[in-house]
Amino acid sequence: MLYRQNLLLGALFILLAELMFASMGAAVKMVTADLPSEMAVFMRNIIGLALMTPLVWNSGGGILKTGIFRLHLLRATAGVSAMYCFFYALAHLPLADGMLLKMTAPLFMPLIAWAWLSERLRKTILLAVGIGFAGVILVLNPEGEFSRVALVGLLGGALASLAKVSLRRLGRSEPSVRVVFYFALLSSVISVFPMFWHWQQPNAQQWGLFALVGLAGTLGQLLLTRGYAIAAASVVSPFTYTSVLFGAVYGYLFWGETLSLQFVMGALLIFVAGMLALRSRETKPDSLVSDPARP
Repeated sequence: MLYRQNLLLGALFILLAELMFASMGAAVKMVTADLPSEMAVFMRNIIGLALMTPLVWNSGGGILKTGIFRLHLLRATAGVSAMYCFFYALAHLPLADGMLLKMTAPLFMPLIAWAWLSERLRKTILLAVGIGFAGVILVLNPEGEFSRVALVGLLGGALASLAKVSLRRLGRSEPSVRVVFYFALLSSVISVFPMFWHWQQPNAQQWGLFALVGLAGTLGQLLLTRGYAIAAASVVSPFTYTSVLFGAVYGYLFWGETLSLQFVMGALLIFVAGMLALRSRETKPDSLVSDPARP
């Protein structure tokens, strides 16, 4: 009975997290209609850093001592690069398409883990990758050729998967507070230079949207972490795909966007592929909780 209660509560946390991520995506799409996406990336990171700093302060300065700083730097570089791709895609694609692109990371992860960590590639995983990319083609190639924006979004999925694989390596020795803080710190440092290069003065409404981007993204991460902490990731992970549904609702309400049958079929293939890849993993899926591609 306790497990069932945890499962239901965990699923609720995941649903709320994905609602936050979709809300963040809608705010990004709104604010980047007039301002560069580089500014949105920096605001997302600096707000996350501001929220993490008191936690690190209370934990003591020793929590930041690490012997594998280069891996933290690799994770931050890959993660913030994925964020740039994701925000760019949100600015130029229908919202549901942009939200779906972040779900392509599991398709790249087995290949990167095989090349980097020597993890075995099962036939089921290879099948999942093939099914997933068939879904990507359906969603992003409706007229016979990939658009530049679609390719940027797909690159974001690949970069996010690299960040997640490096996160699994960090998880062997690094506490979560240290990992999350270094990501927020390094991502803020990396993203500050493009932000200044493309700076435009926001108005009051745009400042409010930037605040929503940071707060919704951070709250989504916290809810996601809590959901995975109290329920098995292999059971509640399907609920992460609800961000596409929430994105579709926002897209229809604010921009009049509608879903084609081809998009729905492609999204279903990506969903099936993601679940196959997750359930075939030999390592614990819980290591994917802190997701740098969740901007």
